[in-house]
Parts: sequence; structure tokens; C-alpha cells
Amino acid sequence: MESFAPLSVLILRPVLPHPKAMKKGAGIRPLIDGRDVLQESHPDGDSSCYQERWFGSPETWPLWAGDEPRRVELSNNDCDTGCCGGVFVTIQRFGDLVEWTDWENTNDNRVPVPPEIHFDAAQYDAELVRVVTDHGWEEPVDTAARLLAERIAASDWCERWNCERFTLGIRVSERGDSPKVIMHFVTDGFGPGGVSRWHVMPVSMQEPVGDQVRRFVEQITATDPRESAQGR
Repeated sequence: MESFAPLSVLILRPVLPHPKAMKKGAGIRPLIDGRDVLQESHPDGDSSCYQERWFGSPETWPLWAGDEPRRVELSNNDCDTGCCGGVFVTIQRFGDLVEWTDWENTNDNRVPVPPEIHFDAAQYDAELVRVVTDHGWEEPVDTAARLLAERIAASDWCERWNCERFTLGIRVSERGDSPKVIMHFVTDGFGPGGVSRWHVMPVSMQEPVGDQVRRFVEQITATDPRESAQGR
């Protein structure tokens, strides 16, 4: 593939949701060459790259660039984009370049979308790693969600109780005066016999978050989720 110049620079910025937002997870907004492209293309929208989508391995991160093209949802209207629209882009890696192309604005197709953009793959990958490892912006409830995801992933909880975790099963569900983290999963396997269940972890401002997460994990991993979790 031919070289493109000049290359753009990606910066990722975590942004907490507005108080009345339905989705309570922080959004990771892309800035390209210092410009907030979502603000330009979808000024009233929310970033779709929520914090909980960055908890897994790098290839599962929403902006990860692989050899195969992926259509990625960048923004929404605090609603399903199939209903209310948003901004989309196709992301693909070509050797030492990452390409963002085929932009689409289903929120308002009258608004111009960015042109094809190319990044240096090393800078791009480093920025993804930086935002995942930078926790300075987090509120206690964001820290609790992240630590809970890490501890559950490192445990044998799923195998022990025959549970299946949803990809985005651990997330912030409430902020403000009653912050909570919710953990969704299915018992007895996916399919007709599976039952959707969830644990809710209240987050206190009165003690270290790490201590709260450790105690919560000890509690839920020691008990049968079919008896201890909420479900339907």
C-alpha cells in the first residue's frame, strides 16, 4: 500500500456522561489532530466507546485496528443507533499504517463527515494503551467497575458455577449519590435453558474501592449465583 502524508495523530479523552444520560459509563472520545471530530459531526451525541468496552484484551477494544476492516460505532444519541442514528467509521490496519475510512453519519447525513484519515500504527497503538492504563480521570465507581472486571476475569468463577459472562456485562449502572456497578451474566449456559442474572455492587465513598471490590468478589465467587443473584 502506498504511503500517505501527512499522517494524523490520535488522542483519546475520557469524558463522564451528563447527569441525565441513560448510559452511565464514561465515554472515550477521539481527537484527531487536536479536533473533536464527534463534536463536529454529531455535536449532541455521546461517545459509543464506553469504558466497559476497554476491559478485555487489546483485540476486543472498540478502536483496535486489525488486518480485516471493521465498521465501528463512534457516537450515539444515548439510544440504539439503529433507532436514533450515530457516526460510524471503518477501521483497518495496513502494515505500519492505520486507516479510518468510509465515514457515515446516520444521525444527520447533511453534516459533512471527515475524509479518509491515516495514522502511524505505532503512535495509534500507543495511544490506545495509554488511555487504557490512565486511571487518573476515574471516579470511585469507574475504578470499581474496572477492578471488578479484572478480578472476575482472573478467577475461575465462570467455570465453577457454569456461567457465561456477557462481553459488556460489568459496567457502571448508577452515579451521583448512590453509585453502583452491575455485573450481568447467564447461568446454565446460553440458549433456551439459560437464565439472565446479575449482581449489583454499591460503591461507598467511606472506604478504599479496592477493599470493597475484594470483599464483593469473595462474596459472589463463594456462593451459587443461581441462589444469590437477581434474575429473570
